[in-house]
Amino acid sequence: MIDKIARFPLAVLPTPMHVLTGLSRQAGIEIFIKRDDLTGLAMGGNKTRKLEYLIQDAMAQRADTLITAGAAQSNHCRQTAAAAVKAGLACELVLAGEQNSRNGNVLLDTLLGAKVHWTPRKERQARMQTIAHELEQRGQVPYVIPVGGSNAVGALGYVNAMIELEKQCQSISWWPTHVVLATSSGGTMAGLVTGKKLTGFPAEIVGISIDKGFDEFPIFENEMAEISLSAAHQIGLDSPFHADDFIVTREFLGLGYGIVGAEERNAIYTLARSDAILLDPVYTGKAMYGLLELIGNGFFNPDDRILFWHTGGEASLFGYESELMHAR
Repeated sequence: MIDKIARFPLAVLPTPMHVLTGLSRQAGIEIFIKRDDLTGLAMGGNKTRKLEYLIQDAMAQRADTLITAGAAQSNHCRQTAAAAVKAGLACELVLAGEQNSRNGNVLLDTLLGAKVHWTPRKERQARMQTIAHELEQRGQVPYVIPVGGSNAVGALGYVNAMIELEKQCQSISWWPTHVVLATSSGGTMAGLVTGKKLTGFPAEIVGISIDKGFDEFPIFENEMAEISLSAAHQIGLDSPFHADDFIVTREFLGLGYGIVGAEERNAIYTLARSDAILLDPVYTGKAMYGLLELIGNGFFNPDDRILFWHTGGEASLFGYESELMHAR
């Protein structure tokens, strides 16, 4: 049934999948990468897949303005601003904190014509609703997208991504034992887990938490289960989802969300110099740090085959110049 659900074309698909030759040699285990940093919309990223379904839903509701929220260097907000341009919609972004950089994604948000509102992190949801109400009072039709595009509509993008991955694995007769990715708002992982049940994909999906600590166990897993269940209903998949369907590691939070320490910095340098692939400081850099630690700690067997899902975000590198150049 997922093929019957309309989506607004934004992404260049399928994204490449290939072996990380240098990193595999260094780590002593076979590692492939799925390049969702190459989805093609304004420097790409995983949110583009979600936005294909979210934009279609917005247009079906005759919306004229997209509203969403994120961190100061939000990749999701940058891709939403770009999707709004493609769909001919206005875009209002609620970014956490106060503007302390005009570089990286903040620059791109401006170039793409989005209106930016700076708000304390804990007030983002309320600010989005206030903006929506103000637009409605002026006769406009807003469409509010949750942080990260993480709801059942957005998750369909990653149900499709799992179908895409299965076809790629079949074409080269290579199957991972584990799929590893950064997880935060949960929509990407929820979509992949839903797609895993739909296709019977054999790999375990391992999320590296970049901001959810042990105090949010199993709250975060339950939230993803709810997203998966709702997404499954949309495509006619009759399957239960529970917290234990989601494997999330919380040991690699470092100094916290959006704070670049030695661990993330070293992981970014490692992949750049082993395979000439760039990671971002907030999500994929932390996820790669977690992956390398899991390998070193014996989480995987020597004959396991790992797929690292690159969710994009390289634009934010330019917002973290001083942190990335520290001690180099």
